[in-house]
Amino acid sequence: LQAIEKSTPASTLHTLEEGLAEKPHANLALISVPGEYATREAMKALESGLNVFLFSSNVPLEQELHLKRFAAERGLLVMGPDCGTSLIGGVGIGFANAVRRGTIGAIGPSGTGLQEFTCQVHHAGLGISHAIGAGSHDLSDEIGGLTTLAALDALEADPQTEVIALVAKPPGAATLRRLTARLRTCAKPVVGCFLGARLDSVKGKASITWARTIDEAALAAVRQSGAKGAPPSRSSPQTAFGVRRQEASPPTIQLTEQERALASQTRSMWAAEQRHLRGVFAGGTFVYQSQQILHEAGLVVHSNAPLDPRFRLDHPDRSQAHTIVDMGDDDYTLGKPHPMIDGATRRERILAESHDPSLAILLLDFILGYNASMDPVGELLDAIVEARQAATRRGGALTVVASICGTEGDPQDLNLQATMLREAGAIVFRSNALAALFCCELLKPV
Repeated sequence: LQAIEKSTPASTLHTLEEGLAEKPHANLALISVPGEYATREAMKALESGLNVFLFSSNVPLEQELHLKRFAAERGLLVMGPDCGTSLIGGVGIGFANAVRRGTIGAIGPSGTGLQEFTCQVHHAGLGISHAIGAGSHDLSDEIGGLTTLAALDALEADPQTEVIALVAKPPGAATLRRLTARLRTCAKPVVGCFLGARLDSVKGKASITWARTIDEAALAAVRQSGAKGAPPSRSSPQTAFGVRRQEASPPTIQLTEQERALASQTRSMWAAEQRHLRGVFAGGTFVYQSQQILHEAGLVVHSNAPLDPRFRLDHPDRSQAHTIVDMGDDDYTLGKPHPMIDGATRRERILAESHDPSLAILLLDFILGYNASMDPVGELLDAIVEARQAATRRGGALTVVASICGTEGDPQDLNLQATMLREAGAIVFRSNALAALFCCELLKPV
């Protein structure tokens, strides 16, 4: 997409009709307008025979259902609404990373999960055939997984795709039954990762490999693929961009002894009152995955997007004990840029959290790729430094744990972003799951 932008003059086209006159063979329309106008524009595209990538959010569920049923009747696909990412034939749409082409296909409701999965496959030395976003509400019982099921059909029929992975938060109960019934008939290996779901509720119901985390889903897909991935490398916990792989089945990820020792050393520098974790996230999928990993370690985590409704924050701006906040939620993005584009709201939240003397761990995610901020770390760097200095003045030490989702081909320069974080005192991991596991080690009873 960058190459296209550099070589193509600025467009003077202003309507769908003008676009189709210019490119009569186009088969996909990308729509990013305020939610109240999105359905009208999407319907115009569908009526013109175009598949739709609908980035817009705040589209009522009844309108989404109407769009998807209309598309299904015509053999078209509606990716969205609130669809952050797709990779179609190697071309990134929305937020997407520079990953190689390959034989693994992916489906996911929202963007960050697909980005993390495709990056982990890339780091393992394999590639992506297509990654199809379905929209954040597609697996709800109101929508019934219409786009997910259509995407599954498309990837099953695609000759380049050998393995299919689904990465999502838990579907609605009725949608899960419908989805697993369809998976029983899939002719290709399928890997499923439903973050926050109890795996015993879905095991045995379909011919599918179930994974607990996105990392493990990527490792399982790599194992299922007939292609050979690059051998995994081990890195220090300060860089941690090597792919870790356990050969046991199913695949698992875990911390190294070096990382466990680092956690013990780091924890010893906290003041007596420091005991809480605060996660300030741009990626909604990472909010769910981090909660799942921390909950499995016996920790109660509050959030504005909770896995367990009992732990919903009374107000999204006020943290309670261990808290992870989705700064990409509608509360923070209505009329404002998404935090993957502009880190201003995250910077303000970090500074607000730094005033709490109980703060021990600041957990952050940084998401690289096309259409994201060109310097996501730089936007938050002064706030990170200021938060650490505030803890030092109180006689303690703030532990900053960060993950970076990206590849060496992304325009932001993966290694530079990681170096900036390390120089600011952060402990950097190449995945959100590993960062969350490290936080569990920091918080375990001594």
